[in-house]
Amino acid sequence: MNSRRLPRPTLLAALMSLAFNAAAGTEPVSLPTINVNATADAQGYLTKAVSTATKTDTALADLPQAVTVISEALIRDQSMQSMADVVRYVPGIGMTSGEGNRDAPVFRGSTSASGDFYMDGVRDDAEYYRDLYNVEQVDALTGPNAMMFGRGGSGGVINRVSKQANFSTIRALDLTAGNYRKRRMTADLGQAINEALAVRVAALAEDSGGYQRAYSLQRKGINPTLAIRADKATSVVLGYEHFEDYRTADRGVPALNGRPLDVPVDAFFGNPDPETRPARVLADTVSGQIEHRFANGLQLSNKTRYTSYDKLYQNISPGAVNAATSRVTLSAYNNHQWRKNLFNQTDLTMLLQQGGISHQLLAGMELGQQKTDYLRQTGLFANQASSISVPLAQADAALPVSYVLGGSNSDRDGRSKASVAALYLQDQISFNPQWQLVAGLRYDAFRLDYHNNVAAGVRALLPAAADLSSRDNLLSPRMGLVYKPLELLSLYANYSVASVPRGGDQLSSLTVVNQSLKPEKFTNYEAGAKLQYSPDLLATLALYRLNRNNVAVTNPATGIADQLVDGQRTNGLELSVSGKLSAAWQVQGAYAYQDAKLLASVSATALNGATVNAVPRQTLSLWNRYDLNDKLGAGLGLIHRTDMYASTSNAVVLPGFTRIDAALYYTIHGGCTAQLNIENLTDRHYYAAANGDNNITPGSPRAIRASLHLKF
Repeated sequence: MNSRRLPRPTLLAALMSLAFNAAAGTEPVSLPTINVNATADAQGYLTKAVSTATKTDTALADLPQAVTVISEALIRDQSMQSMADVVRYVPGIGMTSGEGNRDAPVFRGSTSASGDFYMDGVRDDAEYYRDLYNVEQVDALTGPNAMMFGRGGSGGVINRVSKQANFSTIRALDLTAGNYRKRRMTADLGQAINEALAVRVAALAEDSGGYQRAYSLQRKGINPTLAIRADKATSVVLGYEHFEDYRTADRGVPALNGRPLDVPVDAFFGNPDPETRPARVLADTVSGQIEHRFANGLQLSNKTRYTSYDKLYQNISPGAVNAATSRVTLSAYNNHQWRKNLFNQTDLTMLLQQGGISHQLLAGMELGQQKTDYLRQTGLFANQASSISVPLAQADAALPVSYVLGGSNSDRDGRSKASVAALYLQDQISFNPQWQLVAGLRYDAFRLDYHNNVAAGVRALLPAAADLSSRDNLLSPRMGLVYKPLELLSLYANYSVASVPRGGDQLSSLTVVNQSLKPEKFTNYEAGAKLQYSPDLLATLALYRLNRNNVAVTNPATGIADQLVDGQRTNGLELSVSGKLSAAWQVQGAYAYQDAKLLASVSATALNGATVNAVPRQTLSLWNRYDLNDKLGAGLGLIHRTDMYASTSNAVVLPGFTRIDAALYYTIHGGCTAQLNIENLTDRHYYAAANGDNNITPGSPRAIRASLHLKF
């Protein structure tokens, strides 16, 4: 196996470490808090304003689209640690199992979305499991968002807002332990060095097991940032992050007779030895942001972000079960990806008043380059075949496997280079206190080149030619109208478009056939209402239709997939509520109704009229925290999901379920809080997600976590 490794920017890490050590010996300096991200005004569960949706601080009630913010308070109260935890309380977003190696969201029926992740508004699109140790909040936007984010964002995006140095004194340590050998520690330390410099360091260490037998998880992360006040009008934030995630790739259980196979929740298919099925990522990021405020009201912002990813996963997965012989088919492969992302964003904003009408103008430019190396190899068993049939009773036996290139036509050894140059304009117009308009247009010049490293003599084994290339000019319009008949009520309508070039979500799907085809196009029509019931409680209702066009299907005249059709439609309703019902009672709730259908036969197993996989007709989640007094509080939550299909074949159903979660909170003293979280309180047996008909992930049995939060 190729063992290429990406370099780590260790010099910057050392400088950050020295800066923080210097701060530790300095008396704290009391200075006004400045949030250089200008991201949110958070009060408990409710965040009142965000910049993610428009790149300007905008109240949620003034945004003409559905936006759900998962606040730091909710993350802490529910002991969230993953994107799967986050999206449970976001209507219209679900998760597939991601083959046991990555976050794989589904936005309003759009399943090719594992690249629709961002960090502080900059693309973070590699396939891996993200953590929340260095996150202030998570902004989830549903509906196409290409006007702000560029290619992709077909059904929505998830943006993590990072913890950054802000001239506050921060001393926080969190310790968590639980069943299934749960052990986790996070730290958050911030310090002003003087009037011009401040540092902050977020750190993570975890060594845990899981409810699946032989499962293990180790995580490490460190994220120092340095804030600089260059002068009264100029601020700079520099950051570095090193993140490691090592875990066992578990592909779940197969199906039988249209339902998940009835086996113990900890069952493994294939060799249970974690060393034979690793999933790991090493990610290093260097970032910089500078903001300058001119005297005439102009503000200039420039962000640069470089990330190197080294991602490997290797797995054995179950296939079809033969009920007559009580045997199951197993197959294996590994995949190694090296990616280097470099993005630079420049934004110029200006507020104008003209004839009683105000304009919040935005003009921006993004330049980016992504270089990716791919190596996928098929596993061959002792019989030198790419699959093997084993008895169900011995499905977890040790199986010798060797990995070779060319064992299947899914293998590849290649490299790609993607380049983007984008310009965008936006105007947020306030005609009067009742009427507002948000209009914008983005242009992306996107280029993707792919080179097959395989020698010409064996290239016939693999589907790619020697060199492939595509060029796309993407236009992404957006228009939203907001009407406020009452001060606390907003009615809105929104239209937006996003495109996904033929390289696919991970820039690896270019073929001889599709390299000249138009990108897939996603068009969203949305109307809704937002009610600010009180200063601390916001409810949102959204009705939408999302159309997926330019889907490539087999052309009867040519026998190849070069015919473009209108391929999918999702009609839906989303309802969310966040904030305080009283001084002691906080809630976060989400309900979604989704009807996602194929409008054409995309393949032999994805036929016209089929329901899109991983899209339940209804989902409901509701979390409550009630503080009995100034020391004791309790939490109670409900998660409900109706049946959904494991794939577009609609042959396997994941039964619906209702799960109850609970928590207790106790303040030992002002800076020390104890917390107990119980997930799946009634120990309900259910199936959480799938990645096809025979890779189905059981949900966790009752899980108990005890945490200690220290602030000093």
